[in-house]
Amino acid sequence: MTFHRKRLYVAFGAALLVAGVSAGTAFRVWGDAPANAAHAAEAPPATEVDVAGVVTDTITDYQNYSGRIEAIDKVEVRPLVPGTIVAVHFKDGELVARGDPLFTIDPRPYAAEVDRAAAQVAAAQTRSAYTATDAARAERLLADNAIARRDYDQTQNAAREASASLKAAQAALEAAKVNLAYTRIAAPVAGRVSRAELTLGNVVSTGASAPVLTTIVSVSPIYAAFDVDEQTYLRYLKRGGKSTVPVAIGLADERGFSREGQVASVDNRLDIGSGTVRVRARFDNADGALVPGLYARVKVGGGAPHAALMVDEAAIGTDQDRKFVLVVDKDSRAQYREVTLGEQHGGLRVIAQGLQADERIVVNGLQRVRPNDLVKANVVAMAGSAAAQSSAQAAQPKSAS
Repeated sequence: MTFHRKRLYVAFGAALLVAGVSAGTAFRVWGDAPANAAHAAEAPPATEVDVAGVVTDTITDYQNYSGRIEAIDKVEVRPLVPGTIVAVHFKDGELVARGDPLFTIDPRPYAAEVDRAAAQVAAAQTRSAYTATDAARAERLLADNAIARRDYDQTQNAAREASASLKAAQAALEAAKVNLAYTRIAAPVAGRVSRAELTLGNVVSTGASAPVLTTIVSVSPIYAAFDVDEQTYLRYLKRGGKSTVPVAIGLADERGFSREGQVASVDNRLDIGSGTVRVRARFDNADGALVPGLYARVKVGGGAPHAALMVDEAAIGTDQDRKFVLVVDKDSRAQYREVTLGEQHGGLRVIAQGLQADERIVVNGLQRVRPNDLVKANVVAMAGSAAAQSSAQAAQPKSAS
């Protein structure tokens, strides 16, 4: 009986020991849980991004428009006398000066007409001289009462008729000379000539059916024509404005505005259908790169220069209908900032509202960062700014001398 009781005590003690070990293990696992949770809740590493300071500069406001290049002078060359083309003196597309020969129409019929008219002038001069002498003689005889009044009147009338006939013959000679000169068709303006529409051997006519032989457009200076809205006209271009309005243009293959000019003329009325006014700006075109018909982006400047904040276009994000940037605060966290955009200036975008001059924004890595994320900022120059351009030029390898 005693032996069995001892075995029961030993079994019970073993059970208590196992229960204690299990409870201790459970206690240790539970006790370690807060440490593991804290380890799991550690903040992720900072995202590496490029950060640049907002650019501050003094600028002049510009308004952008679309326009077309137009020649100041455009001439359609047509024949003024009928005849056969016997010579073409230019090559298609070449530059010509004013007065350079373009075509020659067979001059022989017109030269013969000049000779005939000259002969008629000579005959009329002889007749005029004779009748003038006869009239003078009749006047002396009339003073001596040696001629009848009727005969005197006849001599005076003959002298006047002969003088009128001489003037008519001289006018006919002048017209014949003009027609002869028209057989040599010269460039009326300096510029670039088109192709010859009619060539050697073709017969041309005059009048309403006269064909266009070629066209000439002036090269330099040249116009850019565009339509401005009513507000721009009232602010910068209205009549009586004494300041010169600067204008710049850029072609379709250019990112910026390569040429600067000035407003040359403003139309005398506003188109009530479109609410715009036609404007022409004059530009130098010494290299001949601008040709009529080219599309041009036009910006019109005006107003007083003022301070502006500008950023790279790539640093601006879109949130539905809003624009925003990510500002890096003093704690190196990215903060969402809604901004109001202004016009483009150079390679940057003007920020009308939403930023301060001393702030830094994310310019590269915008897609990898969310608001309030911790960032590792690599400070760079704002793309498109003068500092960035200077750095890019300095980084270019120098050619060996």
